[in-house]
Amino acid sequence: MDVTIIGTIHSPAEEPVDSGWGDVVSTIHVHEEYARGLEGIEGFSHAIIIFAMHLASFDPAGDLVRRPRGRDDMPEAGIFAQRAKHRPNPIGVTAVRILGRDGNSIRVQGLDAINGTPVVDIKPYVPVFDCIVDATIPEWMERLMAGYF
Repeated sequence: MDVTIIGTIHSPAEEPVDSGWGDVVSTIHVHEEYARGLEGIEGFSHAIIIFAMHLASFDPAGDLVRRPRGRDDMPEAGIFAQRAKHRPNPIGVTAVRILGRDGNSIRVQGLDAINGTPVVDIKPYVPVFDCIVDATIPEWMERLMAGYF
């Protein structure tokens, strides 16, 4: 499978952190050859950003099953039951608020990606597809995500 990088994230965040992403405003610069693909995005309040976590690594011995964020108060869980960055395929997916578009760039809020992160795709957030009203998560995930956004 070939993956094309369509743009780059410009963010004030230079290093990954485990909380406080909700107020982060980033700009996604889409490569000129894909800029026309942004037409109409400003009609949506939110988008889903798919990005390559280019600085992440994966060590099966330590990352396949682990305590989220290495916290002793968290249960051991498999990587596919977590949203951790150290994955077999370091792909990030985040729903963000669209603040505006200027040519081949869009400003977004709440993107948990660091400066220089490659963008793989941008999809409009469509509630009928993307919102599952009766979804549930384990109690530990509620505690883990407190303060993340």
